[in-house]
Amino acid sequence: MSQALHPMLNIAIKAARAAGAIINRASLDIERLQVTAKSHNDFVTEVDQAAEQAIIDIIREAYPGHGILAEESGRTQGAKHSDFVWIIDPLDGTTNFIHGFPVYAVSIALAWRGQVQQAVVYDPTRNDLFYASRGKGAYLNDRRIRVSKRTRMLEALIGTGFPFRKGDNFQRYMKMFEDVMVQCAGLRRPGAASLDLCYVAAGYYDGFFETGLSPWDVAAGSLMITEAGGLVGNFTGEPDFLYQREIVAGTPRIYGQLVKTLAPYTRVITEAAAEEGADGTDGTDGGKTPADEVLGALQAAEAAQAEAQPAEAPKRRRITAAVKAAEDSGERPVGRDDAPF
Repeated sequence: MSQALHPMLNIAIKAARAAGAIINRASLDIERLQVTAKSHNDFVTEVDQAAEQAIIDIIREAYPGHGILAEESGRTQGAKHSDFVWIIDPLDGTTNFIHGFPVYAVSIALAWRGQVQQAVVYDPTRNDLFYASRGKGAYLNDRRIRVSKRTRMLEALIGTGFPFRKGDNFQRYMKMFEDVMVQCAGLRRPGAASLDLCYVAAGYYDGFFETGLSPWDVAAGSLMITEAGGLVGNFTGEPDFLYQREIVAGTPRIYGQLVKTLAPYTRVITEAAAEEGADGTDGTDGGKTPADEVLGALQAAEAAQAEAQPAEAPKRRRITAAVKAAEDSGERPVGRDDAPF
């Protein structure tokens, strides 16, 4: 790579490539994989576990004092009270992988006091390496990437992901899907959120939205978005998407229009619920760690979503000549002007 990279980013890249090598070897004989269902339509293989352990071993060797939050092992490894927390998804898109559909990735992010500072998303099937350091830009291999320049939803290609776990409100999602679909040029659903976010950063998509995601699905991709000039938040445009299990991202103009459409479908948890759910301990001195806060907030979000009734669907928006004329005139949509970080 031509530019000098942050030492912690170099470790993340080394770990991502090591995990990618394990995944590529396993992809040569998928039929021999042992697949376990964590829940309905949510799978894990020995490849996920081996890739995750390879990542953790590399990180712990370089930074033994850092915390770790990983999809398969949670927070059982790494330091418990560090301001640095590595957020790891060793194989985002496991369902694609076990079917031989070549859309999956390794996602690694490093957060400092809750703010993502370094990020890597590695696509082993294409040998595509997306990486970013806060304030240093986002890159695909050695090429700097930027979000697209499209401003009109009628011309936008939007990525999404379907709810697939037991208990997800699919009818609510279909109403959301319809409201976005009638406004844009097309919707795509490949099935790996970390790559979807990178595709927004690279300008392949103009926007992205999904519900039910965990921090390890979106942490790395979110930094790619902001470093590439885009915006990312929850459905109401707030920056706490890591905790709310909902995310919307895009170019500044497309992001604003998506937030207007998706805000009625938000499942933002209350502060009280977040505090109650995040009141976990690590079993030693009763202190709350950054990883505890993430996991606790996730539990609170899941409980709130289970208890909530489906939101009333907003009226279907018609794309009239007046609306098109307003968009053509360059009028700014109602939304956040600043990057959420």
